[in-house]
Amino acid sequence: MLLLVGKRLISMALIMAVVSFILFMVFETDKLGVAGKVLGPYSSTEQREIWLEKNGYNEPFVFRYFDWAGNALTGDFGDSIQLKVPVSEVLWPRLGYTAILAGVVFAVMIPLSLTLGVLAGLKEASLRDRSITVISVLTTSVPEFASATLLTAIFVFWLGWLPGTSAMTGGFSWLEIILPAAVLVLYGFGYITRMTRASMAEVMTSQYIRTAILKGLPYRRVVLRHALRNALIAPFTIIVLQLNWLLSGVIVVEVFFSYKGFGKLLLDASLFGDIYMIEACTLIAVFVAVLSQLISDVGYTLLNPRIRFD
Repeated sequence: MLLLVGKRLISMALIMAVVSFILFMVFETDKLGVAGKVLGPYSSTEQREIWLEKNGYNEPFVFRYFDWAGNALTGDFGDSIQLKVPVSEVLWPRLGYTAILAGVVFAVMIPLSLTLGVLAGLKEASLRDRSITVISVLTTSVPEFASATLLTAIFVFWLGWLPGTSAMTGGFSWLEIILPAAVLVLYGFGYITRMTRASMAEVMTSQYIRTAILKGLPYRRVVLRHALRNALIAPFTIIVLQLNWLLSGVIVVEVFFSYKGFGKLLLDASLFGDIYMIEACTLIAVFVAVLSQLISDVGYTLLNPRIRFD
């Protein structure tokens, strides 16, 4: 296990190094363009040259990259061009808000998906299986902006139970988390449910499960102690991949509800051309992606010790 983790950490470091170099090369090769973003489109070439000299942009490209990468490792991503404050002062609170939203979504979606998937897989082709499958396909087929509109119409304008925005203008409110989390749960749980159902149905037809049942072991024990563990291997991949989706793939939901999270921050930075904020957000997103791969590999070995990664 330690050897596996060590190999994956080295792989993570190499991936982050390559991605960071490509990112730096894409955004900061054009030095005058960077200066133009910072000083504005109406700045003169002379003003841009002075700014470049003052901020060390006339040094060799490789030196600038290592200086930038070293600062990034300490959490210093420079100052936001749009907000005129250090990137870290905005990035970490926004990342925290998205982490809270993701935590609520995971707490509801994962138990719901696994439970429904297991129930459907145990009775393949039954009425229960078909009903769960239809619901799963239906919710997954509806895009986030459509379900967000529908839930807002019902719970905000019709029933008046929930606020229509999640801007947190009066401070953090759990009530404002409900609608964004509900939209994400509705969209995400169906796919995990279907994967769990397919995996569970396959496991239940395997020889060792049939043998355990024929030996007279209690059905509940066969399901919980023998079938479920192996059935979770395939859905586990999908569950871990939700980390990437819940970090930067929820832009539609965050924008719809004015939720000040990581996704909305990335969108605003992209629209404005805030290169320092974009660089920071991209590095965080890539780090989460490679971290999720490490979690997947470790999880595989815990769920099935026979699985080994060379």
